Amino acid sequence: MQLDGKVAIVTGGASGIGRATALLFAREGAAVVIGDVNPTAGQEVADEIVRGGGRALFESADVTSAADCRRLVVRTILEFGRIDVLFNNAGIIRRATVMDLREEDWDRVMAVNVKSIYLLSREVIPHMEKQGAGSIINTSSGWGLAGGAKAVVYCASKGAVVLLTKAMAIDHGPRIRVNCICPGDTDTRMLRAEAAQLGEDAGSFLADAAKRPLGRVGSADEIAQAVLFLASDASSFVTGTSLVVDGGGLAGTG
Repeated sequence: MQLDGKVAIVTGGASGIGRATALLFAREGAAVVIGDVNPTAGQEVADEIVRGGGRALFESADVTSAADCRRLVVRTILEFGRIDVLFNNAGIIRRATVMDLREEDWDRVMAVNVKSIYLLSREVIPHMEKQGAGSIINTSSGWGLAGGAKAVVYCASKGAVVLLTKAMAIDHGPRIRVNCICPGDTDTRMLRAEAAQLGEDAGSFLADAAKRPLGRVGSADEIAQAVLFLASDASSFVTGTSLVVDGGGLAGTG
């Protein structure tokens, strides 16, 4: 029970990596608060945790809204009294070049992928400081470390997350550890939506994504295990790092 007695907030927890992480955190003993814009799927995850004997609640939240972030944190404190782990995982992708990308899509991706981390961390950090400890994990991407084709705003946003993480780690140590996870292609609904944005068949897109040393794309459960490491005391001397979990996709880029 690596998170026994701890309280975690997971954004984007209704599906994909967020859902897998929320379920894993609960199995490891944490009370989990799920924030998402999808109330049906988010509540289903919370209900699944409770049916399994865990503690969880869902709070509908648009993490680009300061008011929603504040409400999410206030409810967590009211229900569970503390916040030990914040997983800033909510994210979206728009596949386009600079010439093809709409301005509103640039603004939305940067708001969901980057601004949300600022807004929610700003609400959580005072509680962690008061407790004297806490772990914040932000979701970046392999494309936050190496660029990709037709993904300018996604790469820009995830690169920003990497350096935002490092700066936060400097500012808020020694009490609070701040790290980010850099997944490679992971078989989630968002990855399949990428194929649709590019006009490609999902099966062919996944097969192409699997061209890496381990010969496959990752699963949400595998990424969740890496997030658990950063959330738990097993990583007690780790802060400001970008943990790549990508099946070796970046191995040949350095």
